[in-house]
Amino acid sequence: MAKKESAFMKPVGVSEDLAEIVGSGPMPRTEVTKKVWEYIKKHKLQDTKNKRKINPDSKLAKVLGSNQSIDMFEMTSKISAHLKPTLAKAN
Repeated sequence: MAKKESAFMKPVGVSEDLAEIVGSGPMPRTEVTKKVWEYIKKHKLQDTKNKRKINPDSKLAKVLGSNQSIDMFEMTSKISAHLKPTLAKAN
């Protein structure tokens, strides 16, 4: 019996704004998260004093809806709004 694929591993579509950061989808949510963190680290957007805070640049601000500093856990829900389920392929 085949193991059921985790919902996190199912490919999702990404919005145009998010695609500017992670590339065009579809891709698993885990890959989206990994690429967002790569972007944050590459552009030094993590607050130096409070590592839980992210200071968005203009591209990330478009995804988050604000250029205000944001908690990493709040950021996850904002990014989720930019993910779209892809249509399942017929067998």
